[in-house]
Amino acid sequence: MLIARAPVRISFAGGGTDLPAYYTRYGGAVVSTTIDKYFYVFLNVTADETIQITSSDYRTFYRHDADTPMLFDGDLSLPRAIFHHFGLTRGLSMFLASEIPPGTGLGSSSTVAVAIIKAVTTARGLMLSKQQIAELACHIEIEKLGEPIGKQDQYAAAFGGLNLIQFSRDGVTVEPIRIAPETRRELERNILLFFTGATREASSILRAQKQASEQNDACVIEALHAVKEMAFEAKTYLERGDLAQFGTMLDRAWQNKKKFARGVSNALIDECYDLALQHGARGGKVTGAGGGGFLMLYCEPPHQAAVTRTLESKGLRRMDFRFESEGARVLVNAGLRLS
Repeated sequence: MLIARAPVRISFAGGGTDLPAYYTRYGGAVVSTTIDKYFYVFLNVTADETIQITSSDYRTFYRHDADTPMLFDGDLSLPRAIFHHFGLTRGLSMFLASEIPPGTGLGSSSTVAVAIIKAVTTARGLMLSKQQIAELACHIEIEKLGEPIGKQDQYAAAFGGLNLIQFSRDGVTVEPIRIAPETRRELERNILLFFTGATREASSILRAQKQASEQNDACVIEALHAVKEMAFEAKTYLERGDLAQFGTMLDRAWQNKKKFARGVSNALIDECYDLALQHGARGGKVTGAGGGGFLMLYCEPPHQAAVTRTLESKGLRRMDFRFESEGARVLVNAGLRLS
């Protein structure tokens, strides 16, 4: 058996500028950190002429016979596309599980891709770098599967940690953000995550944003320019330890993000966000493309109890977490080898 995992991420600023429709023209930048909520891959070699995939999150199962083509549409298309890329058709069983629900805006689908690629390449004896794993995950999701997504989630999951990630026609660079230990502890303590109870399909929002970028929609492009600059602001505030300014910057980023496409926010999210600010939060945003998932807030400890009570009275649920810095890794490898 081989067990691998990859972490999900929180994006603080710059999300949306990692889509090719934007960064190939203007360049993109994102500041994000990974957290200690993981996607797990359990891989086993079998003597069967089949591949079997079980997903606990989607409560579904797929079986592939070696004498039929490996297609990658429908259920579990992502792991099937990865197996197709590596030419795997038989003698393999894989179980997938996550610590968070899918479709919650923490980059879970790309984390799946990174974790599976880490597991498969390790089992094949391929020592891919973090950069290579991230880029292969991007290739499979964006080019092979045609998903209208960006590249920040794959790089965050592969590298781990708090980073400024920049995107251009020439490639992607990952720069760790060096902050004082006390700043890191304070930032971790002051970031709150609340599950809205709603999962969503990000594709429709991202397709709308992609179309707006391609059509040079002035409002959307201006908003994307603004959040890109805020990524560099966020880096500066974090390095200075100026977390109060960082918190209020999150509010400005959220106001711009809502201009990306219809559906980024909704009545419940707007109400809960306004209530959080009224009870002491400095700023925040919905994670991922928007429309549901987790509401992230920057809120100092004296106000956290009031914010938590208020939002939980609206049906939201607070999730505890810690930052993590390892990225994708293999936890157990009991000599498993794939030919």
